[in-house]
Amino acid sequence: MPRTADRHGVDARLVWFAVAAWLALNGLLLWLYHAGAAPKTLIGDEFDYNRRALALLAGDAIPETYIWPPGQTWFIAAVYRVFGVHVLGVQLVQIALLGLCAVLLARLWRPVAGAPAAFAAGALFLLNPTTVASAHWLWPEVTHLACLLGALALLFARRTPRIGPAFAAGLLIGLALLFKSLLGLWWPLLLLRFVTRDGRLRVAWGAAACFVCGVMLAIAPALWKGHVDTGRPIIADSSIYNLDVGLRDRSRSDYIDEAGAPALAAFLASAPTPQERNAIYLERVRETVERRGLAEVLAERLGTQYFRLFSAKTLLVSQLPGDACAGRLGAYPSTMLTPWLVAASMAWHASTLVLAAFGVALWRNWRAPIVIAGASLLAYQLALYLGLHVMQRYLFQMLPFLCAFGAGLVAARDRAVIAVSASRLAVGALLALLLLALAFLGPWLDGTCR
Repeated sequence: MPRTADRHGVDARLVWFAVAAWLALNGLLLWLYHAGAAPKTLIGDEFDYNRRALALLAGDAIPETYIWPPGQTWFIAAVYRVFGVHVLGVQLVQIALLGLCAVLLARLWRPVAGAPAAFAAGALFLLNPTTVASAHWLWPEVTHLACLLGALALLFARRTPRIGPAFAAGLLIGLALLFKSLLGLWWPLLLLRFVTRDGRLRVAWGAAACFVCGVMLAIAPALWKGHVDTGRPIIADSSIYNLDVGLRDRSRSDYIDEAGAPALAAFLASAPTPQERNAIYLERVRETVERRGLAEVLAERLGTQYFRLFSAKTLLVSQLPGDACAGRLGAYPSTMLTPWLVAASMAWHASTLVLAAFGVALWRNWRAPIVIAGASLLAYQLALYLGLHVMQRYLFQMLPFLCAFGAGLVAARDRAVIAVSASRLAVGALLALLLLALAFLGPWLDGTCR
């Protein structure tokens, strides 16, 4: 992997300052979470993950819906078993995993952009208030991301992965699939990592086979259970349901006119097996597209989905006290710090988007394998969310590479990494304006709270 960027290290004082700021922000958000007479209210799917984890500990049988992969339920139950049934135990473990994510991101980005840019990428990701708060919630965002970045770190540590790291990377990809189904169509692209070209194409067949074996070993128990229960080896399958809900999304931000629990209850009640439910809802989707026309459906999705994904009303802001008509849930208690936390979250979010826009426009080192992998993952998720139901928290899995490209501006003096020109700056400015429009104009277009 090319090492063309600035090789200077990072001032240790900056590192310790970033760590101290991150710990202070964690302390503040944990205090807000637990300060009231009762902890913060669980939101959405957090209820189900927690309920299933408690049932698993108690030995109670809960029917599997095959909507959510089982990984987060197992993870919460395991933490409860070790630390006792208190959400703080899960939070502390996830905080540690989030810190690991930042370290892995910096390690991945250092060879292509240099130590200062790698540190900036980790800090931009880690000091985001919404990123910090994500480790305090029971959704599988942090656990999934830790597995993904760990797998990438193993695969991209050397020019060609060896058998041992390849097998371990496969295990981590399999675990990532058990936490979220997000990578289902993308992870096979990682097999290209085992192909090299030194005059002629070479394939590291042994390492590639070990990688696939690692993936299959991790997901085999879940696949077997799915086969026993449904006659089909599945982990979870919510794509058709989410496509149906996505086609009916109207609001450009979360928790306003949401289909929510009633739509899921109707889906689960529509038929006894996942295959039958998917067949029914796939027909609904086809009828919707035929009735309205593909062009109209795509235009409407373009005008809705990415506003939801990039909204500056992040999941943290949504859970802070505020107007219900704006989708503010009030799950956290109201304090004098609430307005400042909202402002900080929105400002950091906007800054990340602007830096990412200019970073992508000015980026030059597109041949580095980890850059290709990161860009393909971003493109894959953007394509996926054009049709599927989108929540703002889904941006979390894209943030590491958005931060990495944005932090690449630190390496602006290195022409092998960043190329500055009038045309590239113009493209960056246009992309930044587009992302800011998606972040802030949704409520105005919807007429929220008018």
